[in-house]
Amino acid sequence: MMGNGAFGNTMFYNTMWAGHWLWMLVIGIVVVIPAWRICQRTGYPGWMGILIVIPVVNLFLLYFIAFSEWPADKQGGPNA
Repeated sequence: MMGNGAFGNTMFYNTMWAGHWLWMLVIGIVVVIPAWRICQRTGYPGWMGILIVIPVVNLFLLYFIAFSEWPADKQGGPNA
């Protein structure tokens, strides 16, 4: 018997699990940083960029930013 899971209770299985979370963290950072900057440049709070990592919510965020009036345009922000 192999034990629990597809790979059993082996070192490969535990390493793959740790590597998965590390990879997800790297991808999350690579995606969140540009989204954070975009939100700031449009005049919205930067923390809204974190929403980009939540499935389905990320689509709403993109459409919201694309089709809403940007506070930065109203205030004469850096891109006005």
